[in-house]
Amino acid sequence: MPLTADRAKPAVPFGGTYRLIDFVLSNLANAGMRQIAVLTQYKSHSLDRHISLTWRMSTMLGNYVTPVPAQQRLGPRWYQGSADAIFQSMNLIGDEDPDYVVVFGADNIYRMDVEQMLDAHIEGGRGATVAGIRVPRSQASAFGVIDAGADNKIKEFLEKPADPPGLPADPDSSFASMGNYIFSTQALIEALTADAEEENSRHDMGGDIIPNFVRRGDAQVYDFTLNEVPGSTDRDRAYWRDVGTIDAYHEAHMDLVSVDPVFNVYNDEWPIWTYPVQAPGAKFTLRGSALDSIVSPGCIVSGGSIENSVLSPNVRVFQGAEVDDSVILSGVTIGENATVRRAILDKNVVVPANAKVGIDPAADRARGFTISESGITVIGKGLKVEPS
Repeated sequence: MPLTADRAKPAVPFGGTYRLIDFVLSNLANAGMRQIAVLTQYKSHSLDRHISLTWRMSTMLGNYVTPVPAQQRLGPRWYQGSADAIFQSMNLIGDEDPDYVVVFGADNIYRMDVEQMLDAHIEGGRGATVAGIRVPRSQASAFGVIDAGADNKIKEFLEKPADPPGLPADPDSSFASMGNYIFSTQALIEALTADAEEENSRHDMGGDIIPNFVRRGDAQVYDFTLNEVPGSTDRDRAYWRDVGTIDAYHEAHMDLVSVDPVFNVYNDEWPIWTYPVQAPGAKFTLRGSALDSIVSPGCIVSGGSIENSVLSPNVRVFQGAEVDDSVILSGVTIGENATVRRAILDKNVVVPANAKVGIDPAADRARGFTISESGITVIGKGLKVEPS
């Protein structure tokens, strides 16, 4: 919140022209996995619209990306959790009759060749494979942690453990779950069916289904650091960011804008696809400038200065305005001599002349704006900032 006040999290804009869901869909499509159902529930209109306008594949070849809303197929209830969402949509699996089912989250920033993970799943011969990313053991308590042996078999799945287990060959690192799974189809169907009958289950993939596979000795880990994506640089190889908080969302944007970015959106060998913006190129007039920033099509910087920021399409920045360390979504207007610093402005926000945002967190909080733990000011969609 407030970026999800009016949209599902996977529909939140990112990186100027993308939505969060574009990253996982691009990874799947680039890997040749092009029969994709997106299970939706919460405020899904903008997500459904983005998918229908953007992700049009060749139906002649049997490819599709389709949103699937909760349909109450099994009675008068909505999805009770991620596992229940798949259980209630089991007809999708039955219609296609695949050998394997890929279940990925839709709100993380990364590149991954999913085919390599599928190959590892098939080679391992177990019912479930969980993607794991190496994190320093000292920081692993913030994640769901995978305790796996040298053969990659998962021994235990631990939720935010106080003393995370190290890796057999790297004791100072632990495997954090990325929330991405591949299943052999029959094993998944059996697990979902059993879970649906369990009254005390949360019906969650990470909290219930995967631990069930682990208890049966039928789960393995896939080491994300082994994934080789074409065009990756040494700096952005194995990059993964969970943008589940405002601070993480802001930090992930800051990862894009340096000369040698931590995550390179300009990798043409493994593109992140999205709907092309129908707007002219960005324009800079009256000595307007941008340093270490991404400025999207349709923007006009008329005498203002942009630094270490990401501007989505059709933003206007006027004479003397300063925008630093910020994420500005589409249609925002920043007036003359205004200052925006360490802030996230949702669509169509208006910052009038001489106003200040992100300078005084206490003053911003008093104006009703959201302030993150690290002091990032967030202004919700369509609001007009009162002059300072």
